[in-house]
Amino acid sequence: MMIFGIGIDIVKTKRFEKLVKNPSILERFFNPKEILKIEGGVEAITKNRMSALCQHYAARFAAKEAFAKALETGIVFDLRDVFVVNRENGKPELFVEKSAEAIFRKACPDFERAKIFVSMSHEKEFVVSQVLIEI
Repeated sequence: MMIFGIGIDIVKTKRFEKLVKNPSILERFFNPKEILKIEGGVEAITKNRMSALCQHYAARFAAKEAFAKALETGIVFDLRDVFVVNRENGKPELFVEKSAEAIFRKACPDFERAKIFVSMSHEKEFVVSQVLIEI
């Protein structure tokens, strides 16, 4: 096995408050599997809940950016086609489909054997995501 690519991105969570308050914008950038349901609607979001929601979306956005950097393509795919979901134990997994999978297949000489690893972390107003692609 060898490393095909590695990417990292850092994002300020405050940038995501407008997105959290506007579900139609969230739907343009995030896969339905990443979008969290908000009980009581946007009006019911407390300050702490807003912070957690911003961290959630910022980390996933950073993972999309880190994936593009690992491929060395830039974002030339629909952002909704790269998404992060958490396993039952909380470990994040990054998946690609549709346009992102097509770009990945073209960029990676051994796509069928490729494994994608993602790590995400947050500290107050910043999140960081790192993606490693192994073939």
